[in-house]
Order: sequence, then structure tokens, then C-alpha cells
Amino acid sequence: MIDHSATPTLLTQLNALTGGLFLLSTFGVIAVRQVLGCLKMFIIQSLLLSASALFLAYYYSSVHLLAVAAIALGVKPFLIPYLLRRTVGEELTSRREISQVLNISTSLLIAAGLTVFSYFVAKPLLSVSGGIITAVNLPIGISALFIGAYVLTVRREAVPQTIGILTMENGAFFAGISIASGLPFIAELTAAFDALIIAVVMGILIRKIHERVGTTAVGGMKALKEE
Repeated sequence: MIDHSATPTLLTQLNALTGGLFLLSTFGVIAVRQVLGCLKMFIIQSLLLSASALFLAYYYSSVHLLAVAAIALGVKPFLIPYLLRRTVGEELTSRREISQVLNISTSLLIAAGLTVFSYFVAKPLLSVSGGIITAVNLPIGISALFIGAYVLTVRREAVPQTIGILTMENGAFFAGISIASGLPFIAELTAAFDALIIAVVMGILIRKIHERVGTTAVGGMKALKEE
């Protein structure tokens, strides 16, 4: 039998481990050089997000969070990658290196700086909300939000930029489930499906752009201008 007096400590430790791995997978989105590898990092990140939501559901005894964890598990690591594969096609499975403004080493250093900055940003909120769970999820979620925005800025192709947007959404979700665990289910459900809508719309746009221009490099969008 599980000692329920020790359950909160066990859950917080498991959630802290999940948070650390979630942050590492966010760094992985920057570190990998192929589009498919970038998507795999997003899948791992989404699985860890679902695990954290599950731990928090048990910690707060929240049926809403349990449902959110189940929806996030089905939508983010499985349905979204499937839809991207169907809509984007060869641009996603290509093993060519991703073009970006800064090299991997510099990007990882910047990501580390953004992570430290995230803890300073989260500090005032932690003093208000408190709690061990929030102290883990909030700064890590903000960090993923910033790193996703950085990926969106430095990547020169539409598919990795889309994954950057999805990473931002995962970061916001990871932080949100710790500070808004009592939100109505409909609000959590809406947030969970935001990423699905983003993936479908961006996938269709990327496919059409590739058909029209022959590339998803952002610089190649100039070809869309009227001569």
C-alpha cells in the first residue's frame, strides 16, 4: 500500500523530475539539426507535459486536470504529429539540416540565458501563489515559452517555426496547469485544442506554400510577391 502521508512528497519529486526532462526536451528542439528530429523532441515534450498534468491531477484531486491530461496525451504527442505528417509531407520527413540564423552552440547558450531569466520573471508570481508544484512548473513553463519564441525567431523555415509555436503553447500549458488547476473544464479543453488548430492551419499553409514556391524557407516567400 502507498503511504498517503508520503504521497505529496513523492508526487512533487516525480513532477520535478518530469519538469527537468520537459526542459531538456525543450533544449532538444533547439539542438537537433533535422526537421523530423525537431518534431520528435516536441513529441517527447508533449508526453512529459501530459505526465505532469496527470501528477497534478492526483495531487490536487482534480477530475478536470485528469481529463485535461488525457486530452493532452491524445492530441499533442499523437494527433498533432500525425496531422503535420499528412499536411506537410516530405518537408517534415526530410533529413536535411534546418537553416537558422545562429549556430546550435550559440542558440543553446541563449536558451540557457532565457531559462535563468525565466526564474527571475516567475519569482514575483511564486511569492503570490506559492506551493512546491508551482515553483517547478511556472518557471519551466515560462522558459519553454521564451525558448519557443526564440526558435520562431531564428529558424528560417516554416515547419521548424511551427514547432516553435507549438513549443510556446506547451510552455504556457505547463505553467498554466499549476497556477490555474481550478479552472472550469471548458477553459482547459479550449486551451488543449488551441495547438491542434494551430497545427492544422499551419500545416495546410506550409503545404500550399511549398506547392507554390517549391520551398518552405522564409526567404523564399519573396517569390510570392507580384512582379
